[in-house]
Parts: sequence; C-alpha cells; structure tokens
Amino acid sequence: MAGKPRKLLGEDAQGETKDTPQGELTHFILVGLPYPPALRVPLFLFFLLIYLLTLGGNLLILLAVARERRLHKPMYWFLCHLSFLDMTVSSVVVPKVVAGFMLGGGAISFHGCMAQLFFFHFLGCTECFLYTVMAYDRFLAICKPLHYSVIMDHRACLCLAVGTWLAGSLHSLIETALTFRLPYARDTQVGYIFCDIPAVLKLACGDTALNELVTFIDVGFVAMTCFLLILTSYVYIVSSILRIRSAEGRRRAFSTCVAHITVVVTYYVPLVFIYLRPGSHHPIDRVVGVFYTTVTPLLNPLIFTLRNKEMKEALMRLGGRRLAVP
Repeated sequence: MAGKPRKLLGEDAQGETKDTPQGELTHFILVGLPYPPALRVPLFLFFLLIYLLTLGGNLLILLAVARERRLHKPMYWFLCHLSFLDMTVSSVVVPKVVAGFMLGGGAISFHGCMAQLFFFHFLGCTECFLYTVMAYDRFLAICKPLHYSVIMDHRACLCLAVGTWLAGSLHSLIETALTFRLPYARDTQVGYIFCDIPAVLKLACGDTALNELVTFIDVGFVAMTCFLLILTSYVYIVSSILRIRSAEGRRRAFSTCVAHITVVVTYYVPLVFIYLRPGSHHPIDRVVGVFYTTVTPLLNPLIFTLRNKEMKEALMRLGGRRLAVP
C-alpha cells in the first residue's frame, strides 16, 4: 500500500526503472491510498472488519434463502446470485488491500495482476447484467402478475442467471486480453488499490488509445444499455404501483423497488465515474475505487434485508434456530 516499495526486477541500484522486456517483468506495486504511518493499524482493522461483515452479511442471506421454502422464489434466487457476487468481488480486492496494510507493501505478481483484473471485471459485469435481470423480474411480478409464474419459471430463472455469468466472462476476456497485449516495462507502480484497467493502462509502454476507446465504448455501452433497460422497467413498475388500490399493497411494492433502485444507484454512479472518464488522474478516483470495491458489497445485504419484511423474518428465524442449538 503506502509503505516503501520493494525493489523489483527492472529497477537499478538508484531505484530507477530500466526498460526491460515484458517477459522479465514479474511484479507490480499497488500504491493504494496515501496515509500517515500512524493510521496503518487502524486502516488494517477497518478494512478487515468491512471484509468480514461483507462475507457474514451476504452469507446470512444465502443461508436464509436456502433454509426458507417461502423464499424459494425468482426474486430471492437472483438475490442469492447478487450476494455471491458481492462476496467474491470483495474477496478479489480487499484481502490484498488488508495484506498491504499488514505487510507494509503492495506487491502483486504480473500474472496475479492479470487474474485480479479479469475476475474483477468478470464479476462486476455479471453484476451489471444481474441488476437488469432483477429489474425485469420485478417488472413481470408487478406489471404482469397473472403471467408471472408462467414466464418466470425455473428454467427461465436458470437461463437468465447462466446468461449473466456467460456475458460477464466474455466481456472480461476481451478487456483483459486487450489490456495485457501491451508491453509493460517502464514503471511497476499501479496508482490504485487493485489492478484495474485505467490504472494498469497508465503503465503500458505502447499506445493505449485503442484500449481507452474500446473500454469507453464497451463499458459505456454495457452500462448505459443496462441502465436504460432498468429505467424503462421502473417507469412501467411505478405506473402500475400507482394504480394499486390498497395502500398496503402500494407500500410493499414500493419498498421492494426502492431497495433495488438504491443498490443500482450505488453500483452505477461509481462505475460511470471511473470508466467513463478516460485518462483521469484525479486522486478522488482512488476513493471512489475503495467505495466501489469495499463499501458497496457491504451495503447490498443491508439494503435488501432492512427493506424486505420476508428477509428480516427469515433472518430472525435463522438466528433463532442457531440460538436453539445446544
């Protein structure tokens, strides 16, 4: 992280980096967030706590849905996928950040950097598609309730879930291949908390114009298409909710939708900030990266459980069962 970087292959005795072939570059240094030495232990404990809470909160959702037959519905099926994605996205980034605070350095191997970038974009893009599928599910449940069980059957849920994972993997393969086709030799310090496309491209020796253009178009197209589909779904959803005669029915429908919209906003705002501003070097990018990779996966289980009566009841019953065990 912010500790003194270790001398790596490609650096001379004065600490200056020599030009070396890409095959000889074995490590990158994750610079991370700047911080005074006195905050090293508090930051280590803070990020470790956030990581453990993220794993615990999302794991509780998975256990509650698995044990409660009442929650064996498409909405909770997709919520389980979201919880699993949040756990894995956090696990791709945060343990390395925590290790950086503990060891006083942020070295990561070249292939480790490549793997981290691939899995982060694979999981992140899958999550982007999943939010769209969840919006479609809510659209069918509220706007077409009589046809919902026929359209959103077990096979349809499985196909939609598998489709999001396949689409995310394809997107990430393209982005990773384009990023690491370039030579890297002049600098090893990644000015970020993890290996992400904008930060890694700044270290490339070759021309990155094509990469920046593809990233801008690809991420922008995927994000904007998904966002417009979600927005369209919720225009119809809100219109249908307003026609519900029962005040209790309107309240429950709005409560579920507000939770989903809140999660979507916390996901898309950092996404647009980071990837649709090519060439940005602003320090705030690191702060947004921290929020996007550590705080958002923690917020999702809190938002869905606090605004969902069925989930709260299921979690309370799960806790009661566990307390009853001698």
